[in-house]
Amino acid sequence: MTASLTNESNRSAGNTPLAAIFRQMNNGVFPSVSETFERGKTIFFPGDPAERVYFLISGAVKLSRVYEAGEEITVALLRENSVFGVLSLLTGQRSDRFYHAVAFTTVKLLSVPIEQVEKAMQSDPDLPMVLLRGLSSRIIQTEMMIETLAHRDMESRLVRVFC
Repeated sequence: MTASLTNESNRSAGNTPLAAIFRQMNNGVFPSVSETFERGKTIFFPGDPAERVYFLISGAVKLSRVYEAGEEITVALLRENSVFGVLSLLTGQRSDRFYHAVAFTTVKLLSVPIEQVEKAMQSDPDLPMVLLRGLSSRIIQTEMMIETLAHRDMESRLVRVFC
C-alpha cells in the first residue's frame, strides 16, 4: 500500500473508504482502472479468467449463475461500495469466474489486478480486514435476500429488492 495509507497523520486503512484504497493501489505495475458499464452490459462471464477485483462506485450489479438448461438464478444484487470478483483471492487459485456479472443499472466501478491486491495486502496489514468488512456486507445482503425470498409475498419481495 502507499505510504499515505500507513502514515500516522492519515486515517488508518480500517477507516479509509474502500474506493480510496482501490485508487491508491495504482502505484504498482498494474494500476486501478475506472470503468463504466451501461445497463445490461456484461462485466464478466462464468469461465472468464479471474484477473481483477472490482469495487462498485455507483449503480447496481447483478451476479447470477447460469445452468446448463439455460436457467439463470440471481445470487446477489450488489450496490455501491461493494467488492466482487474476489474468490480467487480467497481460494489462492487463479480459478475462472464462477458468476455472470451484469450491470443492473449504469455502473461505475474500479478494477484492480489480483496481483496488485495481493501485493497491497502483504504490505498493508489492515487491508485484509477492510476487504473482509466489504465481504461481510455482501454476506448480510445475501442472508437478507434469502429471508425475503423465503418469508415474504411477491409485492414485499419486489419492494425489498428494488428499494
